[in-house]
Amino acid sequence: MTRRNSILALILAFFATFLVSCGNAANVPPPTYTADQIAQIQSYADSIQAMRDRMPELDDLIQDKEWQRSMAFIRGPLGDLRRAAKQIVFKALPRDRKTLDSAATQLFQDLENVDLAVKDRDYYTADSKYQQTLRDFDRFLDLVPTEAES
Repeated sequence: MTRRNSILALILAFFATFLVSCGNAANVPPPTYTADQIAQIQSYADSIQAMRDRMPELDDLIQDKEWQRSMAFIRGPLGDLRRAAKQIVFKALPRDRKTLDSAATQLFQDLENVDLAVKDRDYYTADSKYQQTLRDFDRFLDLVPTEAES
């Protein structure tokens, strides 16, 4: 009798597991952005876009080899970049976080490389890394979600 009860319990456990795994999970729509989420993300994206719009000022400083002012610009007007980008990553849906975080990390690394080149007064590296930073700014901004989904 005990063996029979054990087999019956095992069959019921498999059946219950099967029913749970075949439940309504397939009918649950994936998460989408709400208008509120987009508004929050857009406020940070606008801040980043304003920083991107000021990048030609940094180019002028590098071209003129004004190293101290270049460092001040990177740490001043661009100093809030990391926080704003990380807020966008944090507020993004899980499906977008990895891509956004990767793009943000690359942007930070490039800007840090510009800063190091400026600190070393290395014009050619600073100019090259500046160009890469522009591309990564644009890439990050292109990845930012802009519309609520229905």
